[in-house]
Amino acid sequence: MLSPLAVFALVGRFVLLFALLMLVPLAFAVVGDDAAKGAFMTATALTLAAGAAMVISARRFRRELQSRDGFVLVTLTWLLLPAFGALPLLLAMPSLSVTDAYFEAMSSFTATGATALSGLDALPLSVNVWRCFLQLVGGLGIIVLAVAILPLLGVGGTQLFKTEMPGPMKDQKLTPRIAETARGLWVIYFVFAVLCFFAYRLAGMSWADAFMHMCTTMGLGGFSSHDLSFGYWDSPAIEAVAVVFMMLSGVSFALYFLAWRQGSLRILWRDVEVRAFYAVVIGAVLLISVYLTTNGTYESYRQALRYSVFHVVSIATTTGYASADYTQWPLFAPFLMLLLGCFATCAGSTGGGIKMIRLLVLLKQARRELVRIVHPNVVNPVLIGRAVVSPKVIHSVLAFMMIYGATLVTLTMLLLFSGLDVVTAFTAVVACVNNIGPGLGTVGPVHNYGSFSDFQTWVCTFGMMLGRLELLAVLVLFTRQFWRG
Repeated sequence: MLSPLAVFALVGRFVLLFALLMLVPLAFAVVGDDAAKGAFMTATALTLAAGAAMVISARRFRRELQSRDGFVLVTLTWLLLPAFGALPLLLAMPSLSVTDAYFEAMSSFTATGATALSGLDALPLSVNVWRCFLQLVGGLGIIVLAVAILPLLGVGGTQLFKTEMPGPMKDQKLTPRIAETARGLWVIYFVFAVLCFFAYRLAGMSWADAFMHMCTTMGLGGFSSHDLSFGYWDSPAIEAVAVVFMMLSGVSFALYFLAWRQGSLRILWRDVEVRAFYAVVIGAVLLISVYLTTNGTYESYRQALRYSVFHVVSIATTTGYASADYTQWPLFAPFLMLLLGCFATCAGSTGGGIKMIRLLVLLKQARRELVRIVHPNVVNPVLIGRAVVSPKVIHSVLAFMMIYGATLVTLTMLLLFSGLDVVTAFTAVVACVNNIGPGLGTVGPVHNYGSFSDFQTWVCTFGMMLGRLELLAVLVLFTRQFWRG
């Protein structure tokens, strides 16, 4: 039986915690005395008041939540927190519409990196800090969600790592308590974030830029404080730092947690998904660098390699940074990078997309069916590593992929219906559902989503949330069976 008031009370606690997060950009605003100081003070007060009102009004209805409550809780949290996250943007930029403000906050919180804003260099520092800091928070939130919560609800990429699958999440919680798991993941995430912050600073960024880009690198979100993104610095050293930490963030943080507990890094290399992730990204880098050289896009292979490494890693990990306008490359390269962003990252990472483990299961199942055509009676189970994948998991992956495909088609058709060209419509949907950020056409790396109508923006906003919560956790709420007693 659903308990909406108990869910409401817990969401209120999240809103209270979210209000405290606003103290970070507020501190930047106070120290720098920028124009958004009043906006953050007001937004913090309003968010605190709303959270307190939610908790107080439902305090009598606290009880242990059931799995169906969990679906409502997760979806409601991901809907409401961006609304409160949009408050400072609306107050600091009165010309910004509610639609664009919510889109920006949702893009931040889901670590998508699609923006409707231009003139980022001229924005108050605290506004840019808030946009970027939300991506750090959203990145950590999705790790905890993916590793500690979604498996308990039976959805998400990490459900594949139950008893049937090898990898970090055979024990769903990693430790006996979810709270302990969350703390362990938070420590690993924080350590990486600190290292990334100082690496950016040593590479040549200012302290503020190092903090903001640390946030968006660890969250694999891709927001920048500059319109030119990494082209603002044109620095191989800064790009190298970004590549290292994007690749680190593309791997399951649960694996890092287990490696830390066991005192050995072997678990990382033994993981099939990690090996596939690195193999696919490195292979794509080599292919695109050779392709750009032979097509004369860059004068030397060294230059082609530099730009291909940065952009392939950026898009494949669903970060979305850019140091050049890669839409001017031969079309094969940007389309391949966008394809990589759909599946390359590992389950339990801060990346978006369907996750590499699902692709591996699909490929193994396809090979199994081909063998069956030739040898109908052969016993040929699907293996990931040395473990047999159960039919239940295979059916789950196939169902997910059908829903994923239907979602891409439906949202693309809605954007085409609204008047967008096919390249912009399709790549915008792919970029939003997979939380990549930039697409092609009018939403490429040198453009943004600011030209979209309200309807188009809301379609993309919904796509971002769907993709970040791995579709099923949201779409199950639209079924009749869910709401039956």
